[in-house]
Amino acid sequence: MSAKNPILGLCQQAAFLTSAAKVDQCPADSGYEVAFAGRSNAGKSSALNTLTHASLARTSKTPGRTQLINFFRLDDQRRLVDLPGYGYAKVPIPLKQHWQYHLEAYLGSRESLVGVILLMDVRHPLTEFDRMMLDWAAAARMPLHILLTKADKLAYGAAKNTLLKVRQELRKGWGETASVQLFSAPKRMGIEEAHGVLARWLGLDVPAEASVEG
Repeated sequence: MSAKNPILGLCQQAAFLTSAAKVDQCPADSGYEVAFAGRSNAGKSSALNTLTHASLARTSKTPGRTQLINFFRLDDQRRLVDLPGYGYAKVPIPLKQHWQYHLEAYLGSRESLVGVILLMDVRHPLTEFDRMMLDWAAAARMPLHILLTKADKLAYGAAKNTLLKVRQELRKGWGETASVQLFSAPKRMGIEEAHGVLARWLGLDVPAEASVEG
């Protein structure tokens, strides 16, 4: 993807739009939306902030702080969505159930959702939650792209090895539903590749009539 990828300008002007505790509080269901999902400690907020060159999502040393569906505006037709993180043991059970219910309602009903970025810690990929998201994406025929985050925490060879293993497992279990790459927010690794996926899904680097297929 060239430096002129139109997603760059949009990401630089990204701004917080609104938060929703329930699906009926979400913005109007039109245009294009890409959602970011992942376990609470997968580095979702850091990835969002790195990809947008902004401090959109709150990063915290306490995982599980994202308890709402947060919407960020790129332009009148395009949004990024930060979904609640899952799997953090100290979050009370009723809150977990609330999250799960509204996450499922959002994923199942949102017409403008064109793709999901799923974040996995490269040291602990394909958890039970990750597999559930992959199953849902395959059933819904929803494009899903995995960022194996914190790739700087492993030696390059080990990170590459994990990437190949995850890619093999994806092909075996989920066919062509999902793609995967290495990513590191602190080292700014994998940003260009991730921007390429966002641009394609958001209808920016392909003709408008073909973007729905991508």
